[in-house]
Amino acid sequence: MRRMKVIIPALLITISMGGLAFSKLHKEDPPGRHEIIMGLVGQILKEGHYQPKNIDDGFSREVFTKFLKTLDSEKKFFLKSDIEKLKPFSTHVDDEMQGAPLNCFDTVNVLIKQRVSEAAAIYPEILSHPFDFTKEEKVVLDPDKIDYPADAADRVEAWRKVLKYRTLEKLVDLQEARDKAKSEKPKTDAELEAEARAKVKVVYDRYFDRLKNKQDDNERFSLYVNAITSTMDPHTDFFPPDEKRAFEEQMAGKFYGIGAQLREEDGKIRIISIVTGSPSWKEGQLKANDVIQKVAQGEKEPVDITGYAVEDAVKLIRGSKGSIVKLTVKSANGTIKVVSIVRDEVILDDTFAKSAIIKGQHKIGYIYLPEFYADFQDRNGARCAEDVAKEITKLKAENVEGIILDLRFNGGGSLQDVVQMAGLFIPEGPVVQVKSRSGDPMVLRDRDKNVQYEGPLAIMVNEYSASASEIMAAAMQDYKRAVIIGSSSTYGKGTVQRMFNLDEFYSTKDTGPLGAIKLTQQKFYRANGGSTQLKGVSSDIVLPDPYYEVAERKDKDALAWDEIPKANYTTWIDPVPVEALKKNSDKRLANSEAFKMVNDNINTIKNLEKQETYSLNLQAYKSEQKTNTTALKRFDAANDKVKDLNIESLKVDLDKLGSDTSKLARNKDWLKFRQKDIYLDEAVNVMNDLIVLSYPKMQGKPANK
Repeated sequence: MRRMKVIIPALLITISMGGLAFSKLHKEDPPGRHEIIMGLVGQILKEGHYQPKNIDDGFSREVFTKFLKTLDSEKKFFLKSDIEKLKPFSTHVDDEMQGAPLNCFDTVNVLIKQRVSEAAAIYPEILSHPFDFTKEEKVVLDPDKIDYPADAADRVEAWRKVLKYRTLEKLVDLQEARDKAKSEKPKTDAELEAEARAKVKVVYDRYFDRLKNKQDDNERFSLYVNAITSTMDPHTDFFPPDEKRAFEEQMAGKFYGIGAQLREEDGKIRIISIVTGSPSWKEGQLKANDVIQKVAQGEKEPVDITGYAVEDAVKLIRGSKGSIVKLTVKSANGTIKVVSIVRDEVILDDTFAKSAIIKGQHKIGYIYLPEFYADFQDRNGARCAEDVAKEITKLKAENVEGIILDLRFNGGGSLQDVVQMAGLFIPEGPVVQVKSRSGDPMVLRDRDKNVQYEGPLAIMVNEYSASASEIMAAAMQDYKRAVIIGSSSTYGKGTVQRMFNLDEFYSTKDTGPLGAIKLTQQKFYRANGGSTQLKGVSSDIVLPDPYYEVAERKDKDALAWDEIPKANYTTWIDPVPVEALKKNSDKRLANSEAFKMVNDNINTIKNLEKQETYSLNLQAYKSEQKTNTTALKRFDAANDKVKDLNIESLKVDLDKLGSDTSKLARNKDWLKFRQKDIYLDEAVNVMNDLIVLSYPKMQGKPANK
């Protein structure tokens, strides 16, 4: 899953060029780019991290193990003897962070390239021969349940079983498609087996092309540095220059590129749509379904991007404002042309807050917020707090009786904006407490006594709701201002990061850009004093959630939970009647066929995760898959058990879309997805109850019990 993020200003770390420790390098060997990055990262972690671990041999061994797992996650490259050979280097990491030569990285890097090349010769040979699926064989797919291959022959056998399993998956799919088609001349099982092997080979051809030709030493070095930073804590990351730019673009909701949405299909980069108003749209030559074959920077030699992953192709296509990118494009009619486009700003509307109205028993406003975005590079750029305020204004103009704020899958973002956003719903008061490495906690307050929206409020969350989302939910819960609906608890990320540009600490004249480090510098706490770290925010109304156990507590390097004194705040004048709402919801859930299906699905997934071995026998595999597929399909049908929600866009928003068919289609899909959402359906039910319970009080009368 993507990284959860919260960024706020903090004190600069003082590191000078002369302060870097390169004492163990020979004087005649000036530090290279990798050594400089290691030195900077080492000192930044030591001097600036909220709770730094001791950077010693124990820390080194953790990093070493994590790095090997990153390079060979399935244990199909390294041999057991390799691990023993590399072990003496497992205690070198801390020394390398203090200026020693990068012996650990260099040795591992050379060896993994060799092993990848060897494996690249193994899989085509195995896939050139038919598999016998009548044999009784089993394979273990969980790398934590197996060891590295004992020798070269053992490695070939490990690859054989994995490739046989992948072919078995494809074969069964092809057989099912053949049986459904009912062709007059159906393919034989032998023909389908050969076709299945060919499909698997295409997948692994691309995989090894990526490892051998596109993953270079710099990329593997980035993985090495991230093994170091993530061992300090899960949210301290190293960003090479391209990834730093992508992170900032994600936070801002805009980037400099051409404005074409891409997808990888069978090794080709295909254009799915053109963003209205973007450079591609203005230039006019690119069309949906065009295939981008090559990318050139200005007059430089073009790069063939066949076989590239989308994210790698995007890195080449995006760039600085005003620069020229030349695309060699094959159109749907077969013609090939070179299209020159001047890069410019592209704004992604899908990143921003969006609202709708749900009509039924009551008129309910719905606000979807995918992340707490903020354009830190542009003071006039998009800010989520300001956008949510605008959505509230529009919903109030429609006389909604309650508002649901959807923070599901919202990984966080700007802390400044979540404080400002909380202030839209409460009068002046503390929203969150922030504690640095040393010193007393700092209380971040809403200082605006005005309340933009005073009516019934519900917040939807799940286990992917993290960081700023958790601050928002916790503040509304502490103030008894809103009912929290969703998973038993949110993600549990209670730490604050700040981005440090490494180029600011060291001259890049000879090295080129160094990248950046996103550093955990603070920890945040609820107004009630408790941390959201590890524990997250517990929902008031708990709904069964198939996305279980993805949370912070699963990471052994996560910081611990603790608490500090409660801040001084006054709860909402009309506290949310949580117990009454919970009682009504529990009754509905107990009688809900849809949520019964969800619970059955959760149990199926849990049982599947306990499975350690998988059959390589065709009939046994089919039997297993039939049982599992039948059970899992019940979850897909769960949404069909609820009536369609009557959800529609605001007229003012539709007017803005005008006749833009692409945006209108996306908006239609956005609404359609929510029409059959059992979680939103129950949130609406809870909101209906809340409106009924709140209405008499809003009129100055006692509520009926």
